[in-house]
Amino acid sequence: MKEFFRAFLGSCLGVLISFLLLILLGFSLIGIIASSSEEKVEIAPKTILKIELDQPIFERTPTNPFDNFDFGSMKSNKPLGLNSIVSNLKKAKTDPNIAGVYMDLTTVNAPGFATVQEIRNAIVDFKKSGKFVVAFSDTYTQIAYYLASAADKIYMNPEGNLELLGLKAQVMFYKGTLDKLGVQAQIIRHGKFKSAVEPFMLDKMSPANREQMDALLGSIWNEMTAEISKSRNVSAEELNNIANNLSAPDGKSAVNAKLVDELLYKDQVIAKLASFAKVEKDKDPEAISLAKYDQVIPEDQKYSKEKIAVIYANGEVVMGSDSKNLSEKEISATIREARKDENIKAIVLRVNSPGGSALASEIIWREMELARKAKPVVVSMGDLAASGGYYITAPANVIYAQPTTLTGSIGVFGVLFNAEKGLKDKLGITVDVAKTNSHADMGQPFRMLNNDETAAIQKEIERIYGTFTGHVSAGRRLPVSYIDSIGQGRVWSGVMAQKLKLVDKLGGLTDAIAEAAKLAKLKEYKTVDLPEQKSTFSQIMAEFTGESISTMFARGQFEESIKSYNEIRSFIKNQGVQARLPFWLEIR
Repeated sequence: MKEFFRAFLGSCLGVLISFLLLILLGFSLIGIIASSSEEKVEIAPKTILKIELDQPIFERTPTNPFDNFDFGSMKSNKPLGLNSIVSNLKKAKTDPNIAGVYMDLTTVNAPGFATVQEIRNAIVDFKKSGKFVVAFSDTYTQIAYYLASAADKIYMNPEGNLELLGLKAQVMFYKGTLDKLGVQAQIIRHGKFKSAVEPFMLDKMSPANREQMDALLGSIWNEMTAEISKSRNVSAEELNNIANNLSAPDGKSAVNAKLVDELLYKDQVIAKLASFAKVEKDKDPEAISLAKYDQVIPEDQKYSKEKIAVIYANGEVVMGSDSKNLSEKEISATIREARKDENIKAIVLRVNSPGGSALASEIIWREMELARKAKPVVVSMGDLAASGGYYITAPANVIYAQPTTLTGSIGVFGVLFNAEKGLKDKLGITVDVAKTNSHADMGQPFRMLNNDETAAIQKEIERIYGTFTGHVSAGRRLPVSYIDSIGQGRVWSGVMAQKLKLVDKLGGLTDAIAEAAKLAKLKEYKTVDLPEQKSTFSQIMAEFTGESISTMFARGQFEESIKSYNEIRSFIKNQGVQARLPFWLEIR
């Protein structure tokens, strides 16, 4: 029997070792594939750069091969970051082998309008080369058409349709659900516009929240229609008439309204592209994808010892280490290292964050303050740079935002959940506590805060709000009273924020880098993206240890549901004092 168990255990150990070796072999193969994809690519003359945006657009191109791996289909699609999309368009502008750009916009998987606006601006800049830009889609969503409107020619499938309806922002309210569960949200806040907590205390928008949402949507819509109007020579008034009367939903109506140039099938579009690229008759034009073109080394690439650090600060502001969010530990250390590096002459902080922990924001703010005293610091805002996301930008020399960026939200709140009634009435659970002092169990989800505790938290929120507005006042060189008047938790668009002096200039990351070079008096320089992304193997291991296999399989099919679940879970997990934008604010 002893020999049997020894043989059995030996077999199990052998199977386990073999399994681990297979996993390591798989990782090695992924690494080999990833590295082999970086081989130098050469392209022929008259090649067309093909842009498809059906994969998620990250702020920077990820190195993790699992970032867009669909375990359901067992396929991997290399996603490109916004930084690579813009830099490749800039490269293609002067590349003699690139004849023009073809955008297939059937799907535009962008996180927000500011991301699309940055790509659109890069398209407009590319057109200055005299090369053509063509857009095609079987059907145009509103955000896809906004991007397409920058093209020289817009084509659509004869049976397709065009969405031009205006903007909306939907807010989901949970108070009714909490009431049914017997859970009470205890909310303490500063700022009448701090709407992040409204879904837990109301069943519809407050008048103040509706006021800011109407102004915000109007500002972004006006920006969109102004740019479409300029490109298509259709007045903003007429665009609003089309949206209000649903007068251009089909292809023929869209052509009559001058929103689309021609209704063509894809084979006919390819023939048009061949003509524009001036290829030989009856031959299809050569095309190269963005992902492939990303590997083309520009002929005029320069090397310089002097650098500008582009530091990416993406996600919710959190304490400690968190690879999926804006970690104060990682970002503050990165800013500190860039400040001390003599070869780095300027810093550009690229922010895409709804805010989060007030304390984490303060820690990052301190490093930004120190960095500004050592070298030029410029901020570039993406889709979001609000509340804690704005807090960390305050010390910068110059702040850039896109006109459609969501920013501001200078306010602070605290939220605690009391489940005492629900546990007792629904489950028959009661909680008793022994304690040495009166407030030892303060903040526990099994009882309400008393008046003294509520007053203490309110006092802390007022103190943090005072610190927040003080930092903004000092950084923007504006009176605290003025910052308070435009603060109160109110969200602004980039255009509105510039008028209020919360933002200096309108533009994207490229503009911010150029500004940093100007401030640092650099003629030749190279940019370095920070924080450094982890090795492929490290990221794969982190993916497996930080996320369940079932979630990874579901991620491709239920991306939006998982995102919403994680955001709500994060909100509940991070109870306490926060400076953040309403996470459910998605404008479409």
